[in-house]
Amino acid sequence: MPLQMIETSTPDFTPDPITDAEGLAMLRAVTNLFGKWGLTDEDAAILLDLHVRTYRRWKIGQISRMDRDAKARLSNILGIHKALRIIFSDAQRCYDWIKAPNKAFGGASALQVMLGGELTDLMRVRRYLDAERGAW
Repeated sequence: MPLQMIETSTPDFTPDPITDAEGLAMLRAVTNLFGKWGLTDEDAAILLDLHVRTYRRWKIGQISRMDRDAKARLSNILGIHKALRIIFSDAQRCYDWIKAPNKAFGGASALQVMLGGELTDLMRVRRYLDAERGAW
């Protein structure tokens, strides 16, 4: 019997886009998380790349649309929270870690890094935490 060729490569992974309903659920979770982190509305607006006024409307559920960048920011923030919950068994340590100085960030806190305002700043913190928890 002749040998048959078997496909061994895996197809490229393409995630489904985040739906508007998922985006709204993430926003509710992140808004609660920002409260646990003790963030001001101004800080929250920077992390989400919104005007403070827009963030305040979003916070009370008055949202007209959410673009892909906002959904990516929400996803990264929730990924940061998830990694912290895996690393620390005590919830309060998760919340406090965000503002604590960190050698990995040159003595700056993760919050200071994220307040750079770029999506890549959020991703930098998330990648660091994912590496710390052994996800990579």
